[in-house]
Amino acid sequence: MSGRHASNARRQTGLTLVEVLVSLIILLVGLLGLAALMTSSQKAETESYQRAQALLLLQDMVNRINANRAVAACYAVTSDPATGTPYLGVGADVSSLACGVGSATANTRAIQDLSAWSDLLAGASEVSGGANLGAMVGARGCVTRDDATNRVYTVSVAWQGLTPTKAPDATLNCAKSQYGDEKLRRVVSITLRVADLD
Repeated sequence: MSGRHASNARRQTGLTLVEVLVSLIILLVGLLGLAALMTSSQKAETESYQRAQALLLLQDMVNRINANRAVAACYAVTSDPATGTPYLGVGADVSSLACGVGSATANTRAIQDLSAWSDLLAGASEVSGGANLGAMVGARGCVTRDDATNRVYTVSVAWQGLTPTKAPDATLNCAKSQYGDEKLRRVVSITLRVADLD
């Protein structure tokens, strides 16, 4: 009997070791899945944060135009709505901004507003180690004048997403073809009708 018990004990030990190995493999697969889920969750959180930043910058320009509505035409920097150029933000040249409508004070304010907005889009609100970090990846902003008689403007903010999704609607052309794949380009936009209070 003692020989039989010893033989069973050895088999149980071997069987337990296999069970431990299988359990470890299952645990490792589960942990790898959890790591992938965390990475995906972090990307989604970053995308959400970038959209929130874009909406803040979009509202900022709308407020600037409304505050200086006498020269609203000066804010329409995007002359080619089909390609969404020129734009402000990353890679934009603000030295050529000019305005020839209204008073000199209103013109100066419009140019300052556009320059400040371009800096915000480029991330100048937060700098670390000499790099601008305060905005979305590759942020660019467009302001187009849709209808001169009714004073209708479209303000758009575009940036580069982290993962490809659906390309923006064909009417949203701000910074078109600036991010390689159109499925990486994200755009938020608002239409603004400026009241003529004169």
